[in-house]
Amino acid sequence: MRVQIQRMEEDDAKITYQETAGLAIISLSRPHSRNALTSNMWTQLSEIGAKILDNPKNKVAILRGTGEQFTAGSDIKEFHQMSVEEAEASFLLMERAISTFERLPIPTIGVINGPAMGAGLELALACDIRIGSNKTRMGIPVGRLGITLNNKFAQRLVSLIGPSRTKDLVFTGRLYDADDCKSLGLINYLIQEERLDRYAIRMGRLVASQSPASLKAIKRSVANCVNSVEELWQEETPFVDAHDFPEGVASFVEKRTPNFQRRL
Repeated sequence: MRVQIQRMEEDDAKITYQETAGLAIISLSRPHSRNALTSNMWTQLSEIGAKILDNPKNKVAILRGTGEQFTAGSDIKEFHQMSVEEAEASFLLMERAISTFERLPIPTIGVINGPAMGAGLELALACDIRIGSNKTRMGIPVGRLGITLNNKFAQRLVSLIGPSRTKDLVFTGRLYDADDCKSLGLINYLIQEERLDRYAIRMGRLVASQSPASLKAIKRSVANCVNSVEELWQEETPFVDAHDFPEGVASFVEKRTPNFQRRL
């Protein structure tokens, strides 16, 4: 088994990468910030995802968060130190990391023990199979932050839960609990927390035992079916609003209600 730990400059942040018996296991850890990812961590995650195929023995990738979190998404406090342009660039880093795992030709399994929020939810949805526990929570409460979901972010949700529920998640900022996630297909399996990691390893080994040609073909065919919808959308939406985003982030950091100004 090969273990590689990428430590970030930010406090207790690290990303651990392991290879064992055909499984590439990536663990996100930043416990004092609910595993929220900084821009540097998103960049590192992209680089790790791109290297998975360097080892031809890797047949399945498993993405997990340490502790009782998957990831709270991006570090909102970091945004408070950025200009709108810098924040937009940071979102592009997120999308690059998420798409890297989404486009892997080998199967990916997300282990969701706890909240998967915002970009963390998108990262979870980029996985082919998601395994959750009773502590799983999923949501994308961006409405109070002035974050404007682009087409790709929205499409991942629409493909699973439909247009109305996708809009409802953003309109209301609601969170789905574990049972909701299971019934809506946001997670495929709901497992007791103490069995979650062992179950994910067994699932990974089961998937890895299947025909590589079959696995690659179904990933390609499903992607072609889903991505055909994108042809309907020609104009790409930015990730942040120049007016609402600074106010939303400031209110989050200052722990107050945002004061969004109405604009026609």
